[in-house]
Amino acid sequence: MSAGDLVVVFGGSGFIGKQVVRALAKRGYRVRIAMRRPHLGAELRVMGDVGQVQLVQANVRFPQSIDAALEDADAVVNLVAVMYESGKQNFETLHVEAAQAIGEAAARRGIKRIVHMSALGAAPKGARYARTKYRGERAVLEAASTATILRPSIVFGPEDSFFNRFAEMATMMPVLPSIGGGKSKFQPIFVGDVADAVVEAVSRPEAQGRIYELGGPNIYTFKQLLQFITAEIDRPRTLAPLPFFLAHPMGLLLNWIFALIPFANPPLTGDQVTLLRRDNVVGADPNARTIADLGVSPLESVEAIVPSYLWRFRPYGQFQTKQNPA
Repeated sequence: MSAGDLVVVFGGSGFIGKQVVRALAKRGYRVRIAMRRPHLGAELRVMGDVGQVQLVQANVRFPQSIDAALEDADAVVNLVAVMYESGKQNFETLHVEAAQAIGEAAARRGIKRIVHMSALGAAPKGARYARTKYRGERAVLEAASTATILRPSIVFGPEDSFFNRFAEMATMMPVLPSIGGGKSKFQPIFVGDVADAVVEAVSRPEAQGRIYELGGPNIYTFKQLLQFITAEIDRPRTLAPLPFFLAHPMGLLLNWIFALIPFANPPLTGDQVTLLRRDNVVGADPNARTIADLGVSPLESVEAIVPSYLWRFRPYGQFQTKQNPA
């Protein structure tokens, strides 16, 4: 791959996608973003030089639109995923069927550079999210053996759905649930580092056909992350241990209730409770490589980045002097 080559990105308008588009453009690649509603992606056009970023209409549920989006492409990046299911936007459709369709379309066009975003914890058993992520990996590799699989842990950044979600919950609730006693481990990774990993996976021939687990510089328990969040936004909260056997039905109930509310995501689902039963750290797959093997270093830490955007959840805003320093 060299500057000027065309990289097609599916899911380029999302939280991770925007950073990937910016990083690819910075490296000199031409970027085509395949999205369902390109008329809503005006901000994406200015992430590169004039004409460097192109928006096209495509829906991953329709193979013909995938094939059209890949015309003349030198590489493809698939970032399509959801954390919550809603109608046709479900795990099976997006994590498995769409991944297979993109892999097969790329293979038919002879595209060797394929980067597929999976998730740390993808496995044949366990939560539906993890199972469909695993099956998506298998489908892509079966269609194109040269594909590169990336498995990130929790991804953090200004628009993330982890630190922001729990900070928002802390503004409304005096008690936060410490599911499973808060013992589950995570290795959060900065979205900018994930984007750099994608670019390196596209650029490096040796990355083809390999799996990489992406984790940040530090490992935390769920309880430690909740304590960090509440201290950072200066809202002391009681962390109430919530056993898995109680959290799971609660998650199922919340998922059912929020399914009746348009444009609202549940704070917790039964599937997410199942995910928390396993640690989300690098090293689970002995055959996988790490982000260091892609040459991405040093890595940003939670402590260095997260405070720069959680300030909006403090009682008195950005310039408030914290009363309860961590």
